[in-house]
Amino acid sequence: MRKVLMANDRKIHFEVLSNPEFLAEGTAMDDLDMPDRVLIGGMTTKSGQEAVAQLVNVYAHWVPKDRIITTNLWSSELSKLVANAFLAQRISSINSISELCEASGADVQEVARAIGKDQRIGKRFLNASVGFGGSCFQKDILNLVYLCESFGLTEVAEYWNQVVKINDHQKHRFASRMIKSMFNTISGKKIALLGFAFKKDTGDTRETASVFVAKHLLAERAKVSVYDPKVEKEQIIFDFNYYKALTPGKEFKDCVTIETDPYKAAEGAHAIAVMTEWDEFKKYDFKKMYDSMAKPAFIFDGRLILDHQELQRIGFVVYAIGKPYGVKYRNMDALDA
Repeated sequence: MRKVLMANDRKIHFEVLSNPEFLAEGTAMDDLDMPDRVLIGGMTTKSGQEAVAQLVNVYAHWVPKDRIITTNLWSSELSKLVANAFLAQRISSINSISELCEASGADVQEVARAIGKDQRIGKRFLNASVGFGGSCFQKDILNLVYLCESFGLTEVAEYWNQVVKINDHQKHRFASRMIKSMFNTISGKKIALLGFAFKKDTGDTRETASVFVAKHLLAERAKVSVYDPKVEKEQIIFDFNYYKALTPGKEFKDCVTIETDPYKAAEGAHAIAVMTEWDEFKKYDFKKMYDSMAKPAFIFDGRLILDHQELQRIGFVVYAIGKPYGVKYRNMDALDA
């Protein structure tokens, strides 16, 4: 932007500042009102620093000055990418450990709880799941990869690219586990996906894990039923087409149904898969769902939000990310008490 403005110089002095946003979907207004930090980057020249000071004064009306960080332009721009890359890295890291937990008999929630007590690590973003989505994480990591490659930093680029690879792998193996658990065939079987947004409290479906898992299931000729409390039907149809989730030659109406009632979505299904961590999912009458489903009835918890012990008591065959398969699960709320 600075180069473009300089190329069209009309003897008007200007300064270009970098002021990246760190707002999270679902909490954006709170993040703006009470930010962890405000980042402002500018040129290190006298006029550049004067421009930075002007923007600092704007934020100082409601943000404590010790939360306003000033840097040079490159540091500010790079900090935005690195912040999202580090958060995504933590998710991919715990997701990689979830696979090891399943293979070894460990419990990923117990591991996360233990390492989260270390103040150097902390407990945030240590929730194993079917994978991250949204508009920022993957885009910003790939931007970081591109920057590293453009500077010839091949090893650094591959390090960050691996974060995205692990995320893709997690979605693929979740779908593969569903197929394997259901006797290696899901042809003609109905599978209910609870949740289509990439995370709770938002209707955003960009890069949502749900559509990628659905794509794997449809490739094995399953029938998919989708319920989400906030995502509109038109958006779900758009995403199935945009991400090419439908099997070539198949019509949407022949293999996917969209329900406005979660119990209707589960009716006649062979399996339920929890894809988004909506709070309302924890409160459902799963006995009612179980009674309406084909048997054996499977439930796959991709967000670790359900009471697995209670689900097994009802009669479900339960699979949860990062949990030893086929064991009696302990209630994690009781463990934390």
